[in-house]
Amino acid sequence: MSDLITTGLWYENGKLIERRSQDVTPALEHVKALRSVGAVGSSEMRHAASIPTSIIEKYLADKGIDMHEFMVNPEHTYNLLRDPALAGFRIWQGRV
Repeated sequence: MSDLITTGLWYENGKLIERRSQDVTPALEHVKALRSVGAVGSSEMRHAASIPTSIIEKYLADKGIDMHEFMVNPEHTYNLLRDPALAGFRIWQGRV
């Protein structure tokens, strides 16, 4: 699975603009394959999801938080796991 993120920069109206993008199709296909074979981990440690870097970066920007805050506050992970728009990245379909 590739985690390649493409960054583009351009100058417009006196501002430097950055655009980052990632093709998440390989990640969705990988998750689908894991889900189809039941690779969800054990009852003690579930493999709930595989969320691409670009989605986490967008979440950080939207919430105005840094990676440290994301990592130390489990509520952020729960927010991503419970987001219906990200259901395609869920491996284990149980309740989190």
